[in-house]
Amino acid sequence: MFGQLSHEVEVNVPASEAWELYGTLRLAKLVREELSVIEKMVIEGDGGIGTILDLTFVSGTPLSGYREKFTKVDNEKRVKETEVIEGGYLELGFTLFRARFEIIEKDNDSCVLKNSIEYEVKEDAAANASYAKIDVVAKIAELAKNHLIKNKAAKDAH
Repeated sequence: MFGQLSHEVEVNVPASEAWELYGTLRLAKLVREELSVIEKMVIEGDGGIGTILDLTFVSGTPLSGYREKFTKVDNEKRVKETEVIEGGYLELGFTLFRARFEIIEKDNDSCVLKNSIEYEVKEDAAANASYAKIDVVAKIAELAKNHLIKNKAAKDAH
């Protein structure tokens, strides 16, 4: 069983500024600092393809944690993809769980943060597809949006 979910939010900052956050480890570090569901995050790599994030979630969350790998970082198209490579969704019968982060330029001063997840679940675990939710990537997008707007306001004030 294959599924896809997406979330978009417009931000009044240039696409290049949004990509400076999304296309680097800055987004992972922001998430680690701001999302209360993450108990621990270990980063292995420089933010490029092959970087691994080892995530441990606080107790009471549906997943205890997982490892995800950056499988695509395209600075020209402003697209980053990660895939779960160990634990988490894979233990629930998923054969694929991919998050895609895309920055789409609207004009010189605004862009769209498009976040999506793609997943594939074994037929005998199809009931677990309900664990694939857009909530987390939507929360990351809102967190990124607020961070970008706050930084833009600070720059504009100087």
